[in-house]
Amino acid sequence: MTTGELLTVDQAIVRMEELAAALPPRDGVAVFNRMYLKVTVLVRERLAGAYFDDPAALAELDAVFAARFLAAVDADRAGHRVAACWRPLFELRDRPGIHPLQFALAGMNAHIENDLPLAVLETCSRLGRRPAALAADYQRINDLLAQVEDEVRDELLPGPEELQLADPLLHVIGVWSIDKARDAAWASVLALWELRGLRLAYDAVASALAGSVGMVGRALLTPLDGAGAPGRG
Repeated sequence: MTTGELLTVDQAIVRMEELAAALPPRDGVAVFNRMYLKVTVLVRERLAGAYFDDPAALAELDAVFAARFLAAVDADRAGHRVAACWRPLFELRDRPGIHPLQFALAGMNAHIENDLPLAVLETCSRLGRRPAALAADYQRINDLLAQVEDEVRDELLPGPEELQLADPLLHVIGVWSIDKARDAAWASVLALWELRGLRLAYDAVASALAGSVGMVGRALLTPLDGAGAPGRG
């Protein structure tokens, strides 16, 4: 249930900056990483103020959360198969015909709907808290995610020169909503919290969650060509 030794928030930001410098800008993992880096920098800025009720606990949660994405990056670099929730993004990261917005949302799908509930549970275990103690700050970090998602949608949605992509792209990305993803993630927190003493049931539900999140990610990454048909690349 734990990710082992954690980076600090500052160290996680350095890792993401290094990743951004190392990857081609169009790479699907790079697209998500740039967005997630923005979120993590915003969280760090808020930790220094009065935005969160419990900044120390939120810093722990943010580090656990970031560690899950970075673990997927490390696993892929080592030639290992990444977790099912991340598999579509890593497998299709250089597939022709996929719009950058699709990569961004597929990464958010994996990170919010699978990694965030597991990060909340791990943080509760590390700090000896119940999920309710993190609920208010959970909502605040989700607000930051939503803020950046709005910015990324505005930045990456096709312009007038890409009108032929607009309808098929909007159809594909319409399968995912950040509001529904956040609600589903908190429902997963509560369900898995109740199952924490039942190892077989917990593992089965967690595995099913990763698989179902991966299925949505693969749908989000449906390749598109100029006419909106699936790409062949």
